[in-house]
Amino acid sequence: MSVPSANWSYPTAIKFGCGRISELAEQCRAVGMARPLLVTDRALSALPITAQALDVLEAGGLGRGMFDQVDPNPTEANMQAGLEVYRAGGHDGVVAFGGGSALDLGKMIALMVDQPVSVWELEDIGDWWTRAKPDTIAPIIAVPTTAGTGSEVGRAGVLTDSATHRKKIIFHPKLMPAVTICDPELTVGMPAAITAGTGMDALAHCLEAYCSPHYHPMSQGIALEGMRLVLEYLPRAYATPGDLEARAEMMSAAAMGAVAFQKGLGAIHALSHPVGAVYNTHHGTTNAVVMPMVLDFNRTAIEARIVRAAAYLGIDGGFDGFRDRIMALREAFGIPASLGEMGVEAARLDELTAMALEDPSCGGNPVALTAESTRALFESCL
Repeated sequence: MSVPSANWSYPTAIKFGCGRISELAEQCRAVGMARPLLVTDRALSALPITAQALDVLEAGGLGRGMFDQVDPNPTEANMQAGLEVYRAGGHDGVVAFGGGSALDLGKMIALMVDQPVSVWELEDIGDWWTRAKPDTIAPIIAVPTTAGTGSEVGRAGVLTDSATHRKKIIFHPKLMPAVTICDPELTVGMPAAITAGTGMDALAHCLEAYCSPHYHPMSQGIALEGMRLVLEYLPRAYATPGDLEARAEMMSAAAMGAVAFQKGLGAIHALSHPVGAVYNTHHGTTNAVVMPMVLDFNRTAIEARIVRAAAYLGIDGGFDGFRDRIMALREAFGIPASLGEMGVEAARLDELTAMALEDPSCGGNPVALTAESTRALFESCL
């Protein structure tokens, strides 16, 4: 196998390659951490890769502080619990270790160490981020253990309001990790369903960014190549968990998706965010469920663009051929055929529709979302 290894400075410092978790303590010291707090989720905290990361920190004289009370869709309650551990332990930085949930919550803890405003006052609306005290934001190192969310190269995190069940995007430029360590070996132990769900999340990021009507040709180019990597390497990573080349290329695709969606997201995410908040479904899997229906909904606006993408991706049949490839991936990975199979109830569609229209992702959809069309789209997914 040919597994890449490289140092990148785009969009932040990225240490990419097998075995590079061994550099964790060195990178922590480089950004000024002497007592980092490793933030991860409950399931991951018991696995050998987490013990390995803590061993590296301890061997480097940085302790082995850990907070693992991270829910699959993290809330402000998780954040407050993490802040208590951070302050009580005298920590001076965060190692966000895991999938999107752990990465996002690690960022929120680093952000809210000493802020004069609540986290909800820093939602990604206009210039609300300027309300934060930037000098109190703790340094962040991101270590992804999945290949999907791309939060390791993003300036935002998603937090669920436990009172309203609404997911909110919290933004600040200093939430971009100072260093990201992408070690494909850390992703080998992912269950097959998580490999599939996170990989489809990366595809959704690339697809929606590519289709967004906003002008950002750099992100559009990144999105197109990201789609190619997912279509080529996700089936390999799913079928052969130890295929490190496929794991490495999927880590690249995940980061590319997050860079690309500066151009915008769309209805896939606008629908999946409220479903995940209300029903606690896996985000990437939910994206995969609604993806073909959203393609159909947007077809009049995106068909020519998808035809060009299909040609680049080596897919025959234009738009229909591209859609067929998505359906084949869903079937191969055992993705549910509908939101109904995930437990979503018709009785809550009005509530979900209102939440979707409030989601910032809906503004990037190629076809404008209205209350009527969004509810009809949910019905087609149900």
